[in-house]
Amino acid sequence: MCGIMGYAGPQEAAPIIMDGLKRLEYRGYDSAGIAIGNGTIKVTKAEGKIVNLEALLEGEPSNGKIGIGHTRWATHGPPSDANAHPHADPSGEFVVVHNGIIENFQAIRDELAAHGSEFASDTDTELLAHLVAREYDGDLADAVRRTVALSEGAYAMVVMSTREPEKIVAVRKISPLVIGLGDGETFLASDIPAVLHHTRDFLIIEDDEMVIVTAEGASVETIAGDPIDRAVTHIDWDAEQAEKGGYEHFMLKEIYEQPDVITETLGGRISEEGTVWLEDIEFDDAYIAGLDRVWITACGTAYHAGLIGQEIFRRVLRIPANVEYAHELRYADPIIGPSELLIAISQSGETADTLAAARIAPEHGSRMLAITNVVGSTLSRYADDILYTRAGPEISVASTKAYMAMLIAQYLLALRLGAARGTVDRARAQAVAHGLHLMPAAIEEVLRREDQAVVAAERIVDAEDVYFIGRGLDYAIAMEGSLKLKEISYLHSEAMPAGELKHGTLALITEGVPVVAIITQRAVYSKTISAIQEVKARGGKVIAVAYDTDTEIERHADMVLRIPEMNDLLAPVAAVVPLQLLAYHVARLRGHDIDQPRNLAKSVTVE
Repeated sequence: MCGIMGYAGPQEAAPIIMDGLKRLEYRGYDSAGIAIGNGTIKVTKAEGKIVNLEALLEGEPSNGKIGIGHTRWATHGPPSDANAHPHADPSGEFVVVHNGIIENFQAIRDELAAHGSEFASDTDTELLAHLVAREYDGDLADAVRRTVALSEGAYAMVVMSTREPEKIVAVRKISPLVIGLGDGETFLASDIPAVLHHTRDFLIIEDDEMVIVTAEGASVETIAGDPIDRAVTHIDWDAEQAEKGGYEHFMLKEIYEQPDVITETLGGRISEEGTVWLEDIEFDDAYIAGLDRVWITACGTAYHAGLIGQEIFRRVLRIPANVEYAHELRYADPIIGPSELLIAISQSGETADTLAAARIAPEHGSRMLAITNVVGSTLSRYADDILYTRAGPEISVASTKAYMAMLIAQYLLALRLGAARGTVDRARAQAVAHGLHLMPAAIEEVLRREDQAVVAAERIVDAEDVYFIGRGLDYAIAMEGSLKLKEISYLHSEAMPAGELKHGTLALITEGVPVVAIITQRAVYSKTISAIQEVKARGGKVIAVAYDTDTEIERHADMVLRIPEMNDLLAPVAAVVPLQLLAYHVARLRGHDIDQPRNLAKSVTVE
């Protein structure tokens, strides 16, 4: 959430910053603004989408070769022009943009007010501008250092000043920050895609580091002032990956990219015989053999991927596995021991709740393994072991291809651990590997049936409530299907184990209420059929997700979304795709902003 963009160089800064902010829209925001230096600093900002800011700039262009910009997701104070970033001190000489939260916000505000400060906004960010101005004594970097010492929280802060007009000073404390290096120009952003079309050479700023940016380049140092010789990271991503490629929305494009994502995530990691090699995994077979439990922690869609992982690890490793919401695990006083592995899952690797939960592992003497999509992310640097998902940039707020990659990563990890523990024999490993290698083709087949999801969407688009049911692995998929529907269509949706329906929720199933039933697990097939019959007896309308070979389901469901026959253990990978398409088309029919759903953000960097 929130996006930061900055530029120093020979070109006009405003167009470059505005373009970068547009490329950061996927992070989620409710207002936007820029500050351009040209003798003085001109701040322009507006509530709402970037088009509102563009309209202001057309009327009053901002000229200058250095500047910073921001897209805000509200924390302190509601969305408004006044609360939008950038924020300045009363003199207008010091201007700040900031991601994250200043946790001692109220104490700072009270202290500044006691000394006569007046404020133009409700934000914690404005206080940083006041502090930098107060602490300035001729060196902007030193003023920022002293401000950081007074400010508690997880954030990224970027400062410019008329006192040192050729310079931008930025600090990272948890929230992501990257520097793009051009020819006589330097870029600053929250995320690499914002400036990838300008340069492929980056400095990745890490926690508790400061960077001083000028047109000539950037110098990195600790907040204490010790210089850091940071190696340049060259990015090989294709910039076109951040474009829609002819699709109406990024979400649909990313759904269709999933076969390639599976191929990439598997690539070079698993043989046809089921032998798995995982780079960046440091533990040995002796450690694996001594494991007593696996913990998984994540939030949102990543948590739902963890629900699949929980079941996979239980079945494959034959040891207890628990998945916990990161924001709950952190405060639950968990009993995690040295012989237990904590797996933290985050697409961005910057999810604040997950980062906080991941820190539990070293406190309890256990290893932490990160499953993340972003090389060099904070989570990857915290980890003892890393499993990168190789999904590429994911732009839509509603995750699809990153979720898919998280699933594949967990199958790979389970096979690697199971082989070392002796709980997966050669025949079973080979069967799972064969199924994984066939999965891209299976997903392509599901995608060719998109018209089925369109028909299903037309049947539920006017519903007030939608329920998702399943058992075992099907229940975990029901959870993700329900989340996808609610987050982009804004329909009330709820998921539960099929067996739980009769323990209360059945009171809400009346004539015409849609129920989506996932039914791919043969061991509990008859039990799920019984739950479907309970729905039908009360007039509910059932949309089932089932195998092509399932001829029984048509006797019970009003409509069936089909997936190819496969190993039940792998079924969640294919079964989620029709649910993604269903959610997409319901949201499309309802006319919603699919890629940027209201109130949500791509990278949740506050607790």
